Amino acid sequence: MEENVFFSPEEKEEFLTKYKILYPLASPMFEKEEWKILKDRVKEGVIDGSYQRTSEGLNLLLINLSTIIILIKEIGLKKSAVAAVIVYNLCENNIVRAKELKNVFGEEIETIVNGLLKVNSLYVKDEVIESDNFRKLLLSFAEDIRVIIIMIAERLSIMRMINHHPNDKYRQDITQECAFLYTPLAHRLGLYSIKSELEDLTLKYQHRDIYTDIAHKLNQTKVAREAYIKSFIDPVKKKLEATGLNFEIKGRTKSIYSIWNKIKKQNTDIENIYDLFAIRVILNTSEEKEKAECWQVYSIITDMFQPNPKRMKDWLSIPKSNGYESLHITVLGPLKRWVEVQIRSKRMDEIAERGLAAHWKYKGIKGESEIDQWLSNIREVLENNTSPNELMKNFKMDLYKEEIFVFTPNGDLHKLPKGATVLDFAFLIHSKLGTKCVGAIINNHNVKINYVLKSGDQIEIITSPQQAPKQDWLNIVCTSKARIKIKQTLKENEHKEAEFGKELLQRRFKNRKIEMDESVMMRLIKKMGYKTVTSFNYAIAKEQIEINNIIDLYSEIEKGDKEAADVKENRTAENYIAPSAIPDDLENKDDVLVIEQNLKGIDYKLAKCCNPIYGDDVFGFISIQGGIKIHRQDCSNASQMKTRYPYRIVKAKWSGKSGDQYTITLRVIGNDDIGIVTNITSIISKEKNLALRSISIDSVDGLFQGHLSVSVDNLAALTALIKKIQTIKGVKSVSRMS
Repeated sequence: MEENVFFSPEEKEEFLTKYKILYPLASPMFEKEEWKILKDRVKEGVIDGSYQRTSEGLNLLLINLSTIIILIKEIGLKKSAVAAVIVYNLCENNIVRAKELKNVFGEEIETIVNGLLKVNSLYVKDEVIESDNFRKLLLSFAEDIRVIIIMIAERLSIMRMINHHPNDKYRQDITQECAFLYTPLAHRLGLYSIKSELEDLTLKYQHRDIYTDIAHKLNQTKVAREAYIKSFIDPVKKKLEATGLNFEIKGRTKSIYSIWNKIKKQNTDIENIYDLFAIRVILNTSEEKEKAECWQVYSIITDMFQPNPKRMKDWLSIPKSNGYESLHITVLGPLKRWVEVQIRSKRMDEIAERGLAAHWKYKGIKGESEIDQWLSNIREVLENNTSPNELMKNFKMDLYKEEIFVFTPNGDLHKLPKGATVLDFAFLIHSKLGTKCVGAIINNHNVKINYVLKSGDQIEIITSPQQAPKQDWLNIVCTSKARIKIKQTLKENEHKEAEFGKELLQRRFKNRKIEMDESVMMRLIKKMGYKTVTSFNYAIAKEQIEINNIIDLYSEIEKGDKEAADVKENRTAENYIAPSAIPDDLENKDDVLVIEQNLKGIDYKLAKCCNPIYGDDVFGFISIQGGIKIHRQDCSNASQMKTRYPYRIVKAKWSGKSGDQYTITLRVIGNDDIGIVTNITSIISKEKNLALRSISIDSVDGLFQGHLSVSVDNLAALTALIKKIQTIKGVKSVSRMS
């Protein structure tokens, strides 16, 4: 590969330098014979003139070597892509045929080479940015994602080479093309380090004086900036080390392009831009623990420095559509200067720096051919748009096999599991939207609630005030949130109907001047085959059973009871044994609760109407089935139970120590501010033996109402938590729900 017929002395030296970098990176990917074939083909190509200089004098072979180094070092592509870049110029000149290469390097190389040849044929016409050819270019991209990545890497290598190119128009044309096409593509694919370098080079070539001025001022302030970064990092590092976390923390100066954007946006000078750098905390942890540890770091840093809630960006909960995951916060550091802190795991950092290549690595995809499946939806997007701007705007990719990304009409991104429907999306946005959903508008088409969503869909939900959830909706949705909300609404509706049925039955009994006995009614319900009183009353409301038939059956049972009582009075009392208030054969429970006179091991259940926890003042209520339900003394049903059924009330008290976790729901009302939610979750995460199960927030007219489901050990822990939440600025009230 070291032919000098075609190199100037400077180029030969550059070629040898690049080859020394390339060889240890690329050769391990190939068998010895494969690498020899590549070297021999390149030598033949140099001799035969296949590596002619570009029209502007750039050496094609040097461009290819630089491109391959970028692909391997900065992106992480493998054998097929590397071999394709080495040989596609030879295929262009018919020195080698792509089909022949397939026998040596595998089928994938033919696909990539053909894609590169198509793209090159467009560049010959010099009309790449024209709308018609632009469409063809992207359609050829869609055949294999590696073609996109190779083109981006090639443009970066050219941009690095043309700093001192004598033809300024050529430099401006290449720069404009990168700004319009390749930089947005790099951003979409998550290649942030490459995207950032392309932006910097674009600024350098289009506004060299501005670029030079910012670079010069950054260099002047480098010592002071590094000292400030150290003053911020040192105490944070000490705190984090005390927790035992395995991490790396570093500061980096922001790109010149991003600083220039801030100068324009804030209409100021660089001297007045304080956040010229960002601190990055990278956790070396397992994928299972990474989110929890990221939030732990967030909590520690926001305890040390005041956060700015308006500048918090949570891409942990919902990653960007290109797979980017990170937690960004801005805090008020030493000398009252705002500092941006990025918190992520090592896995997230690799994906952030290397984009899709790292994403494939962590998703465990072994063969590069799997990548092509992710692009199946791109053609549809491309073929339904006309202008280049519209194409770029709608260039959305499904990067996750098991997840999809969809958009609201305002462009807000939401993540859903694969297979999610319109109904899942409606409940994701808001439960009220879900319960009233009758369909949606997607891509200007009306669709039903069971329409299965695809990545890139922009969804406008259609509602009707007459709509209500139905049982078969549970067969349509696949998200747990939607299922829970549907079941909850169905249950609430059933209870409302059941109350109506109960009142209807009571009125009929009153009209017939019959006094209802609950024990007789319970036997009647059981005899009719209903498992619960609610389902029985619901059947009455829905006219599934006739009330007159119920009254007739009730009269028969009551009459039978009276006859049995008459027989019982004539029996001898000689062998009578008084029945125990609590059956002897009940299943034992832990002795955390003592019932009646130090009776232990009694079968009991905690009442769902008031959700008692260890430490609450409680009492027992003997149910019809013989077991005991434990209620709080302040239960909303306590007064009625004690008045109507005093003979079924038993004393109960907690004993020993709580060994269980109890799930309760807190209602929090406060000012609508994202900082409040952050502070609440921060408090809960710091408490030992406390776990946040779920959180739901509704916001109306500047106020929010949140429902937090929390697992606690006992009443003391719950009381302490409520007091801490009440101290948060903006919280108006915290109450425990029954």
